[in-house]
Amino acid sequence: MHGYSRLGSSARTSSSSSPPSSPRFRHGRNKLSGGCSGGRSPKQTSAVERVVYVFVSAVFRRRGVLLFAPVLYISLMLLYMGSVGFDVVNLKHSVVGVVVHRSKHRTAMAPGSVYRSPQVFEKLWPLMEAESNGSRVNALMTAWNSTGRQGWKPCVDKSISTTGFSELPKSNGFLIIEANGGLNQQRLSICDAVAVAGLLNATLVIPIFHLNSVWRDSSKFGDIFDEDFFIYALKNHVNVVREIPEDILQRFDNNISKIVNLRVKGWSSPTYYLQKVLPKLVQMGAVRIAPFSNRLAQEVPSNVQWLRCLANYEALRFSGPIRRLAENMVDRMVKNSSQSGGKYVSVHLRFEEDMVAFSCCEYDGGEEEKHEMDIARERSWRGKFRRRGRVIRPGANRVDGKCPLTPLEVGMMLRGMGFDNNTSVYVAAGKIYKAEKYMAPLKQMFPRLETKDTLATPEELAPFKGHSSRLAALDYTVCLHSEVFVTTQGGNFPHFLMGHRRYFYGGHAKTIKPDKRKLALLFDRPDIRWEDFSRLMQDMLRHSDHKGFELKKPSGSLYTFPMPDCMCKLAEARSESSNTTRHA
Repeated sequence: MHGYSRLGSSARTSSSSSPPSSPRFRHGRNKLSGGCSGGRSPKQTSAVERVVYVFVSAVFRRRGVLLFAPVLYISLMLLYMGSVGFDVVNLKHSVVGVVVHRSKHRTAMAPGSVYRSPQVFEKLWPLMEAESNGSRVNALMTAWNSTGRQGWKPCVDKSISTTGFSELPKSNGFLIIEANGGLNQQRLSICDAVAVAGLLNATLVIPIFHLNSVWRDSSKFGDIFDEDFFIYALKNHVNVVREIPEDILQRFDNNISKIVNLRVKGWSSPTYYLQKVLPKLVQMGAVRIAPFSNRLAQEVPSNVQWLRCLANYEALRFSGPIRRLAENMVDRMVKNSSQSGGKYVSVHLRFEEDMVAFSCCEYDGGEEEKHEMDIARERSWRGKFRRRGRVIRPGANRVDGKCPLTPLEVGMMLRGMGFDNNTSVYVAAGKIYKAEKYMAPLKQMFPRLETKDTLATPEELAPFKGHSSRLAALDYTVCLHSEVFVTTQGGNFPHFLMGHRRYFYGGHAKTIKPDKRKLALLFDRPDIRWEDFSRLMQDMLRHSDHKGFELKKPSGSLYTFPMPDCMCKLAEARSESSNTTRHA
């Protein structure tokens, strides 16, 4: 027997009855291998090299100019993989790259594969200091150029007014979900649960938070989010209760674990929920889905999508204690930034020990660092990085832009973009790996640097200590209100922030998302001129500005790209407003 879905039949036709394949498996090998690259077998390597030799020989016999580009491309790819070297020889007064076999000894390293940023900084620092004393305008005042762009504004209210119910229909049953992961993975699960509850016309029980082995935060929903406001904001669209009523729980011997746990596949379609979950919900009166992270497809009908918008951008706000301290921290950052009109830069710095270990990248710590990283990998991932056939390639990871930026690299990038030493910078991070060593150059470049530990008093932070999600919520709020947000390593935190900033700032993310492949090459050039470095950094800033207005693609996340699902162009919004006025 099927229950009534008040979101209509449009949800049924959005996709097939079986869930789509997970993006996690569509990009399988890179994701499943963790942060470290896997190696190729000797047979694969030798076969590729034989093909390359035959191809190179053919090129030079025929002197085919048009074939030179493919040769160069293949040579560079093999160089990057570390199986061949790249020697330069002079043929008839022309410099030509030749692929040379390196089966036993490799005498050349791929450009960008070695951490040489400290040498680059040593050369460029005097020039940075000299420029700070000049008349260059702080990039904080000119970072974003919105000229000629169509502004956007939130329009969740428009959707609410046309789809809300004065009285919700009778519920088909109770939906219980378990939100796992850190702060923003929990946020994703909550918003998706609201959308699924609306789709199934179910009553959503306030989500249970799983005690994550990495985050180790025992916080409940109400410790992080404003529970009363969440229920109130959704009351006309999705019924939410704090706990299962006693009469329903008695059916299951007052034991929530006896309620059937449906194992829903990742990225399941609305049709799957209607055909597989809804009948169970109606039959039993309550169902559980645990874990629930990433259990709803990205592409869903608009009436399901705007429930996500409502939940994420309107209904979810942090709890009172978090909001009060976070607002005080923002006020202090604005006050400290008086020289730049109250504007400041926030940086999400992912240079904690576990992130450095997971990335399998090498910096300048030598054998001691390698030993520490081996211990950290074993402690957190128990044998994952010691599996047979696993090959760790730090150089390949760096060239491929997979290494977390160090505080030094972030500082050089920002100074090159034109942010001077009077810029106030807020660093959102956990415990930085060897902070005394690695944070020193960033503080040297930006003396007005703050963290939550310097911006708030020990007494103010005491209630949040030991609760990583609550501390992350403080960072999230300070970053949300910054003029410039810098993301350095990806993850849910920056993705949600970019979406939230687009929602609040007229559709623009106001986010610097650096091209780490290009940075790896630039930081590998101790001889680079400051003028050239600065010009390239400003190009990167302009690119971030241009990409700030991106619209959501079919496979994209609404939590990063709220346009056009949760936002309307200003012209459209004004038209809707005038029509509403005339009909009033």
